[in-house]
Amino acid sequence: MLVIISDLHLTDGSNGSSTPAGAFHLFAERLQALAVAAGYRSDGSYRPVESLDLVLLGDVLDCLRTSKWLAGETRPWSDPHSSDFFNAVARITGEILSNNEEALSILRGLARGELIHVPPAMARQQPDLAAAPRPTPVRIHYMVGNHDWFYHLPGPHYDRLRESLVQHLGLANRADRPFPHDPAESAPLLEMLRRHKVLARHGDIFDPFNFEQDRNASSLGDCIVIELIGRFAIEVERDLGDDLPHATRLGLAELDNIRPSLLAPVWIDGLLERTCPVPVIRKRVKLVWDRLVDRFLALEFVRSRDSWSPVDLVDGLERVLKFSKRLSVGWASSIVNWLHSVRGPGEPSYVRHALAEQDFRNRRARHIVYGHTHLAESIPLDASYAEGYVLNQMYFNAGTWRRVFRPTSLAPCEHEFIPAECLTYLAFYQADERKGRPYETWSGTLGLVPPSGRTYRLDAQHARQPVQPHLRVPSPSGLPLIIPTLVPNEPLT
Repeated sequence: MLVIISDLHLTDGSNGSSTPAGAFHLFAERLQALAVAAGYRSDGSYRPVESLDLVLLGDVLDCLRTSKWLAGETRPWSDPHSSDFFNAVARITGEILSNNEEALSILRGLARGELIHVPPAMARQQPDLAAAPRPTPVRIHYMVGNHDWFYHLPGPHYDRLRESLVQHLGLANRADRPFPHDPAESAPLLEMLRRHKVLARHGDIFDPFNFEQDRNASSLGDCIVIELIGRFAIEVERDLGDDLPHATRLGLAELDNIRPSLLAPVWIDGLLERTCPVPVIRKRVKLVWDRLVDRFLALEFVRSRDSWSPVDLVDGLERVLKFSKRLSVGWASSIVNWLHSVRGPGEPSYVRHALAEQDFRNRRARHIVYGHTHLAESIPLDASYAEGYVLNQMYFNAGTWRRVFRPTSLAPCEHEFIPAECLTYLAFYQADERKGRPYETWSGTLGLVPPSGRTYRLDAQHARQPVQPHLRVPSPSGLPLIIPTLVPNEPLT
């Protein structure tokens, strides 16, 4: 049995919160149930699994979401072989491990066989529920993504760093080799995946903002996270301090959870309209953001990226990021459309990339699995029929284990977001495990209560539109529902 999780984004706590340890306790309980279920075979017998494989599919330890990069001159796009660079990565890694000790202790317990126990089989191949359950170890494999690519760097210094990760996370990886980014970089990992008929990769290779043809080098996305989103909270606190309403400060702390991340200024705009009644304060916050955008765009690392895009990257970023350049209407749509023009696909899903994978085309893999997008998916790709045999091929995205704010869909509101805590895992079975079922997925979302604080509008975007007496939307019966449109004449609390 193989289980895949992705995008945990565990941080050092200096900039953004980590996945709580409770999620790991829940995950261990679910693994216990999965392991027992996997022992039941398609012929009605019970043969317990000997062990499990768990793949951490990238962006597990988040070395970018930290204020430590802003404390000195070294950045992820500095020389990765310099001592200053390594020391920065090692220091951040150590603080991530310390900040998430309880959660990581659960992974170590899984690896040692302390948390998963399955009943043994009796002579007639049925579970012996009266006997003591036997421990079932979990082999944990770490693959890197775009927030933890540092562990893909070669060299003896990074080998020692990887040794620390192997010990703290209970990994099956070899410490003296870079953690794999592509499954072909690790023979044991590739063999295990093919045994389960799975091809898995983080998926950052399909995002030109976060991968520039070399996983041992930084990307533009690193710079956005550190110099724009990460620095903004520090600059606002320094410039405005206690002048900001409490609800505004709470909201700005969520900036890194916005998806897609380039919608951050749209989120800021909506947050200020809801929580900040003083126009002068709202303007000052936006000026801080625009100043940081100018500084970001002036960086040589950013300007040098203009050459790899068919569109004018720097001008495009200025247009979609700055309040002073925003369109009067349709700002969020223009940002998303511009992202599509740079990235290529016209939708957030990476399913079209799964269709191009060699292991899909030659039918070696039944399941193509990516992470990175934070959007859990399960999409049929193809069904092949030959000599009475059916091969069903599926695409999966492993989602995330973090808080995500996503924009709402109802037009014309384009600066409203709804948050949720997310947790997804994927399980794949080989041979006749789980009574012959090929896979099982689980994706949970826990809705969040909005932060406490005064709200000054119900929907300012609607208020800017001509007053419409009614809004027609489809109903489940197919007949239109008539919903009154509320447009307040004065701020509401």
